[in-house]
Parts: sequence; C-alpha cells; structure tokens
Amino acid sequence: MTENKAEKMTEKKTAGAFDIRNVIGALLGIYGVILTLMGLFGDPDTEKTGGVNANLWAGVVLLVVGAGFIVWSRVKPTVVQSPPPG
Repeated sequence: MTENKAEKMTEKKTAGAFDIRNVIGALLGIYGVILTLMGLFGDPDTEKTGGVNANLWAGVVLLVVGAGFIVWSRVKPTVVQSPPPG
C-alpha cells in the first residue's frame, strides 16, 4: 500500500496542448501555409529577389520548422509533476 501512495504522489503528467512548442509550431505552420499559398498563387515578383520566389521558399521553410517543433513536442514531451495532495 505504501508503494501505491508513493507512486501517486510522484505521478507525472505531460504538458500536452499547453506545451509552448505546440503553440510555436502551430503559428509557424499557419504562417507557412499562408506564404506557401501566396508563393504558388500570388504574383511571384521575382525581379526584386533575384529570380527566387521568396514567398514560396519562406513558406516551405516555415512549414518544415513548424513541423519540427510539433514532432519535438511529441517525441520528448515536457513532464509536469502533480502537486502533493493536501
């Protein structure tokens, strides 16, 4: 019985949706989608950027980095210890 009480007192939970990496990943992903769509369907205006579609490439990079944050939060979640009872 004392082992069960000790286990309950040190019960660990993950931060889940409250992990800041999820928020950062979601925001980067949203901006990445917007820039990617603008790069694909908007006016590329490649004269100013030296022949490179800057919106498209910036959007793709933001999508990759945002996905990296989400994967990072899933692979190594932030562990939060529950407060002691009482």
